[in-house]
Amino acid sequence: MLRQLVPKATIIGLLVNPNTPETEAERRDVQAAAQAIGQQLVILDVSSARDIETPFVTFVERGVGALLCGAGPFMFANRERLVALAARHAIPTMYSSRESAEAGGLMSYGTSQRDATRQAAIYAGRILKGEKPAELPVMQSSKFEFVINLKTAKALALEFHPQLLATADEVIE
Repeated sequence: MLRQLVPKATIIGLLVNPNTPETEAERRDVQAAAQAIGQQLVILDVSSARDIETPFVTFVERGVGALLCGAGPFMFANRERLVALAARHAIPTMYSSRESAEAGGLMSYGTSQRDATRQAAIYAGRILKGEKPAELPVMQSSKFEFVINLKTAKALALEFHPQLLATADEVIE
């Protein structure tokens, strides 16, 4: 989706926190996808709030034309700062949480936190009714949301293709 929006981006960046369990799989998947389509990729790590600006400077220096911001609690907790840095450096950025798009990020694609919260509430209800937690099935998120922020796209002088807009679960204007 990011490449569709910014097809002229010869280099795409990936910003990840190396201290989370999902990072290695995320890094591996993005590298495989980039290699499959011949996309140049710059992967940088950030794991503390005090170092969060450094990768953006490096992305600009290395000519990154679009950025994928990794998943995880650190990225979520720092979403407003990440969105502000992407805006300041005019880097079209895709996030894994809708809250980042709601905070002014260009777009997001990821699991629905609302759906995950609903599932957790269902589990809590089942446990309170006497079911044993060890006997409950393991569930993974199955609902993903694609959110586009048109105000941010306009600020970056980007236009979404109508087909890409049509696939969005929500469009922020």
